[in-house]
Amino acid sequence: QVQLVESGGGLVQAGGSLRLSCAASGSIFRTNAMGWYRQAPGKQRELVAAFTSGGSTNYADSVKGRFTISRDRAKNTLYLQMNILRPEDTAVYYCNFEIVAYGSIMGRNYWGQGTQVTVSS
Repeated sequence: QVQLVESGGGLVQAGGSLRLSCAASGSIFRTNAMGWYRQAPGKQRELVAAFTSGGSTNYADSVKGRFTISRDRAKNTLYLQMNILRPEDTAVYYCNFEIVAYGSIMGRNYWGQGTQVTVSS
């Protein structure tokens, strides 16, 4: 069984910063792709930033230069440093890991529980 637990959301004024964390635990043999997504009210979930299975990073155009994704593979933890936050960044943020569990051949996608980020103007 694998579990992802997020932390770090909250309320911040425009121009401020927040750091999100997502820690995976359980029967983890290998973690492939890892990423952050967000969903604002009335909108579809969208990719914010991600590590591909090859280790490269992708960012949504709207967050380039403001957000930085990082990870600690030894701790199976993913981070998202969010700077110069804007009201339009307000959303529930979800982490997503593709994990191969012990005893499995194929990877599976796991989601965190979501953490609310609210940016006031």
